[in-house]
Amino acid sequence: MQIQSQGKTSPTGPPKPANKLDNMLGSLQSDLNRLGVQTVAKGVCGACKKPIVGQVVTAMGRTWHPEHFVCTHCQDEIGSRNFFEREGQPYCEKDYHHLFSPRCHYCNGPILDRVVTALDKTWHPEHFFCAQCGAFFGPEGFHEKDGKAYCRKDYFDMFAPKCGGCTRAILENYISALNSLWHPECFVCRECFTPFVNGSFFDHDGQPYCESHYHERRGSLCSGCQKPITGRCITAMAKKFHPEHFVCAFCLKQLNKGTFKEQNDKPYCQGCFVKLFS
Repeated sequence: MQIQSQGKTSPTGPPKPANKLDNMLGSLQSDLNRLGVQTVAKGVCGACKKPIVGQVVTAMGRTWHPEHFVCTHCQDEIGSRNFFEREGQPYCEKDYHHLFSPRCHYCNGPILDRVVTALDKTWHPEHFFCAQCGAFFGPEGFHEKDGKAYCRKDYFDMFAPKCGGCTRAILENYISALNSLWHPECFVCRECFTPFVNGSFFDHDGQPYCESHYHERRGSLCSGCQKPITGRCITAMAKKFHPEHFVCAFCLKQLNKGTFKEQNDKPYCQGCFVKLFS
């Protein structure tokens, strides 16, 4: 708000109360002088520029009639109340804070005492808190996002990248793999939770696996040796085998897919089957 001073104008109506008082003081001074009582002016009023005979207010390096020492904005008499000076003009406390004090970004009220300056704004200390949980900030300070302040926990919970394993926020070191980020301790085989040697892993449905459990998930483990099948394989009895591991359960002779007999979920060559079960 801009305050503009008004030029002096001559009254056209009845005298104002202040002018009446000035006239009364002038008449009193004249009467005292006629009676031989010398009056000594205590200064010149900083507002009306007339001599001060009675009570005097001394402020801002000048003297004033008490009724003329008023707030520049509301024109209320300041008297013995506290006041503020700005550009050589006096203001009552209420108007000074309303006009000139910094405003709290949260409540838009004037800040009268302590002020927090953050995010290029000013705040009452009690109004500067986490935008998510409302907690006041401790020694660790705050984190900013889109012009708002957040405590450390909420900031990372809301905005930090999440681990592809545990889904919690990643705060420090991470591994980037399978189009996700991972805590180093979470980037392990999803089946046996074993860390990967030399960082080598197998991808199945977007999740990391060791070689053994990758082939187990894909159904490509040899039922004989429980190791992955990477080349030729034999499918029999709803299982898969390395060709060299598809053998007779009794004599261990290598079998061909179409020339074996099955008993109790085990394969046998023709001779052993007859010998054992006929």
